[in-house]
Amino acid sequence: MAGYLNTKINQVYYLEVDETHTLYIEECGNPEGQPVLFLHGGPGGSVGEPSRRFFNPEKYRIILFDQRGTGQSQPFLSLENNTVLDSVADIEKIRQYLQIEQWYVFGGSYGTTLALAYAIHYPQQVQHLILRGIFLGRQSDVDWLFQEGAGYFYPEEFERFKNYIPEAEQVDLVTAYYQRMLDSDESVRDEACYEWSQWETAIVKLVQNPKDLRQPVTKGDRSIGLLESHYFAHKMFWEEDNYLLNRVDKLQDIPMDIVHGRYDVDCRLSGAYELQRHCPKAKLHIVALGSHTPYDDAMFTQLVSIMDKLA
Repeated sequence: MAGYLNTKINQVYYLEVDETHTLYIEECGNPEGQPVLFLHGGPGGSVGEPSRRFFNPEKYRIILFDQRGTGQSQPFLSLENNTVLDSVADIEKIRQYLQIEQWYVFGGSYGTTLALAYAIHYPQQVQHLILRGIFLGRQSDVDWLFQEGAGYFYPEEFERFKNYIPEAEQVDLVTAYYQRMLDSDESVRDEACYEWSQWETAIVKLVQNPKDLRQPVTKGDRSIGLLESHYFAHKMFWEEDNYLLNRVDKLQDIPMDIVHGRYDVDCRLSGAYELQRHCPKAKLHIVALGSHTPYDDAMFTQLVSIMDKLA
């Protein structure tokens, strides 16, 4: 993986978005360049140096931030006022704070969910959507990943994930894990986060590096486990299951590049295909040797190529 080494952070901001949450925001690249917003996945992920590598720092004004409860935003792991639409409002506050008129929005995995939700609510502010690994946030998408679907491709790993939960609770694994993420005993919380992380790590790449597995529980494991299970146990806090596709009329005029790995087990290719069919200005790039991670060579090369062409 090469791309662009954006090691220099021009500005760091701490933006108070409500009485509870203060967001960590980075700005990199060319202050006079094309603004692009990077949205991390999860929910519960965070930004870092690899997040900046897709963008030519001479061409782009690169904005990244840690979403509510994650990374360097405060308070860490807070579930208060922590929903998709809260984050949509945060993105718009960031745009206004930075005095950006319009921008590209680049998101991966749950970042595509958030990017689409933001574009639906603020279509005039979005010049272009670049979406990798489409997750539409429907119950069927959650069930595929955590109940029945992805486990057919990784049966041994899924059996471990499933059997951590007593058989009587296995009918709803997300809720069972979420209850343990909220346990008063830190060791119970960490054990649940560890097993959740092991399952997701096992399926994210086409060829797994054994070194990525069996590591001690990390800060990132805790935020991914808690926030993903929080969102998914509450059905994404949507007012209806197919929230995004039921509102695609708002996206008709937005140019869109959709990048999805042929072998993405985490998020189904059918979701990307369905989104593209509903959006006349969308182009779907199916990466033949791609999986879910954007950092494998095939996926990374495709994403950097798109951003170079848009610069």
